[in-house]
Amino acid sequence: MAKSRKLMMLLAAVPLAYAGACAWIHHSQRELLYFPQVTRTPATATDWALQREDVTLRGWRLEPSAPRPILYFGGNAESIENNRDIFAHWFPGRSVYLMAYRGYGASEGTPSEQALFGDALAVYDHIAAEHPGQPVTVIGSSLGSGVAAYLASQRLVERLVLVTPYDSMANVARAHYPALPVHWLLQDRFESMRHLDGYRGQVLVLRAGRDAVIPAACTARLVAVLSLSQPPTVVDLPEAAHNTVRDEPRFGEALLAFLR
Repeated sequence: MAKSRKLMMLLAAVPLAYAGACAWIHHSQRELLYFPQVTRTPATATDWALQREDVTLRGWRLEPSAPRPILYFGGNAESIENNRDIFAHWFPGRSVYLMAYRGYGASEGTPSEQALFGDALAVYDHIAAEHPGQPVTVIGSSLGSGVAAYLASQRLVERLVLVTPYDSMANVARAHYPALPVHWLLQDRFESMRHLDGYRGQVLVLRAGRDAVIPAACTARLVAVLSLSQPPTVVDLPEAAHNTVRDEPRFGEALLAFLR
């Protein structure tokens, strides 16, 4: 009888534990998705600012008077200013804009999908006004690939570069938490596959063969959707991990060849 009671208590505890795990994911999802705290920097360290409704976005510009601007969106824990030297080396004679997401770097506010999408449109419009009649190239890395994909669906982007991209954040989360109904719990979905369905611009996809963050299937599904309209240029870096992809010599070579 005692063993039966223990078994009944154990069985009763399982759904409670499952419900608790679901509640934790729902409550903590943005803390699991965004890591702005590791990127914070004083406003005096930046050289570019844009007022966006009730917050000030801040970042960095390289050669702002140069033509053919490039707009970069970084990863979920990326200090984007660390790209300044390599971008200056890769893109001499072009302007480059690095704007920290709200809550990141020295930008004010709190990140969310809706806010990041709105900010991306505002930053693009500001750059287009600063460079009238000039084509804009957009590069998005990891989380930023979802921001870049949305922007390309809403504005004219000459060339789109997606580094370790995904089809949707819901599918990425499902791969990491297969036992939980994350598809229903997730608020910030970053549905790149839907945004780029039918997209006909030129796209470069850079994939890391040892990516433990973005499942290969998520990138493959995005590539498949892009291929239905205009096949993207896909460069596989089999020895690269998610955070070491740009250390591969072929990364820079592919980027320069695509944007030349």
